[in-house]
Amino acid sequence: MVLCCLCACSLQAISQQITASYTANASAGSFTGRVFLYLSKDAVSPKDGMIGMEKFPCFFISVKDVKPGQKVVFNDAAVFYPVALSEIERGSYHVQVVWDRNGGGASIGDSPGNMYNGPMVVKFGKDTRQTFNVVCAKVIGEQSFTETQFVKELKAPSALLTAFYKRPATVNAAVILPKEYYDQPLRKFPVLYWVSGFGGDYHAYSGKNDPGLPIDTTACIRVYLDGRCPGGHSVYANSENNGPWGDALTTELIPLVEKNYRTNAARLLTGHSSGGWTVLWLQTHYPKVFTACWSSSPDPVDFRSFQEIDLYKDNNMFYAKDSSLRVAGTIAGRFPWIMMKTMYNMEHVLYRGGQMHSFNYVFSAKKADGQPRELCDEASGSIDSGTVAQWKKYDISLYLKTNWQQLKNDLQGKIRVSVGNQDNFLLNYAVVLLEKEMKTKDAGFEFAYYPGDHFTVSTPEYRTSGYRFLQQKYQELNLKK
Repeated sequence: MVLCCLCACSLQAISQQITASYTANASAGSFTGRVFLYLSKDAVSPKDGMIGMEKFPCFFISVKDVKPGQKVVFNDAAVFYPVALSEIERGSYHVQVVWDRNGGGASIGDSPGNMYNGPMVVKFGKDTRQTFNVVCAKVIGEQSFTETQFVKELKAPSALLTAFYKRPATVNAAVILPKEYYDQPLRKFPVLYWVSGFGGDYHAYSGKNDPGLPIDTTACIRVYLDGRCPGGHSVYANSENNGPWGDALTTELIPLVEKNYRTNAARLLTGHSSGGWTVLWLQTHYPKVFTACWSSSPDPVDFRSFQEIDLYKDNNMFYAKDSSLRVAGTIAGRFPWIMMKTMYNMEHVLYRGGQMHSFNYVFSAKKADGQPRELCDEASGSIDSGTVAQWKKYDISLYLKTNWQQLKNDLQGKIRVSVGNQDNFLLNYAVVLLEKEMKTKDAGFEFAYYPGDHFTVSTPEYRTSGYRFLQQKYQELNLKK
């Protein structure tokens, strides 16, 4: 046993090393937590890479009570993807280190308060005993928002989320006003709550001054929601790990929108991808709050086809029954692009901010250590049936099937779902299952399938059909008055 320990220490001593420290200007206090190392041959700022969409070496170490100027060491003892530090391909790499305070950002690389270093390149040569030093003098700051005539920022103080996170929390949005808001100062407008996909950020509208587009021909106030939270995308669903985002949206942000702006009784929903799942969830779980929704290419809406994996019957997220690797992303719905195993292996290192972990944060129970329970073993891919049982309440198709009699008076005919037949993430298969269930209920939902994938499906025809549906539901609401 002593000999084994000596050998391990000896290997670490001669392995590739990168040391990291932070300056007193970055933080005068000590740091306890996880420190991350990102490498990329192409990206100047590798900490901002999209996990799974991009594959890059990454590592983390856990440290305690590190002081400014004190060095920590990345070597072969660090948790890694895809290989240990001394085994990565030789060559020049952009290098970034991030000290994660987990202060509220949606990913490690953009969380306010996290310390990191500016652009730096190192060249790994044949000598794996090389040591490189990284000094972190930068701090990720809070983002600012520049308002204009047509674009406003709204930050709704949330008592619900403040109590959950035990720190001040808000529900944020960009409010985009139509030209008619100023031309017709007595007019009231419907509100279109427009939810972004994974990784969206309402700050993208900062400084812009284009008036809001109509719902087909009906002028509206658009409220752009991005769902960013420490676990990734909240999808505005109440959850054990993210907190009561659905209730915060409906009882705290929406009343503030209606207090500050000239709105009428119509609250319409649309969103794409994770935003598509969000609006379907909100419409089905708050059917009296929202008028109608158009869901575009939603994340899996039926867990019998979670990107073609049946969570109720299959045993492994990485491998199919014939032992072939399962696909997480494709080109044109056919050719493998991203593998499930790669996604989970990378997210094993980058423990929050990735898509798969974002699902865990929404759908799973919270463990004793404060982290969400994993859907699968991140080494073997074996699916945890206990976690699947927890996820079932977020299976929208199952929810509608089970509760339709209680929901039908508030939901009949109020939902449209559209998707591309070649969806990159195989989301169309779950939509087909949902459609079959809703046909048995005579729910009056619209389902539409178009040529194209997740990124190309949104043609003018696609958008026009979706907005016409919402306009029709708005007009029907007015007729009932």
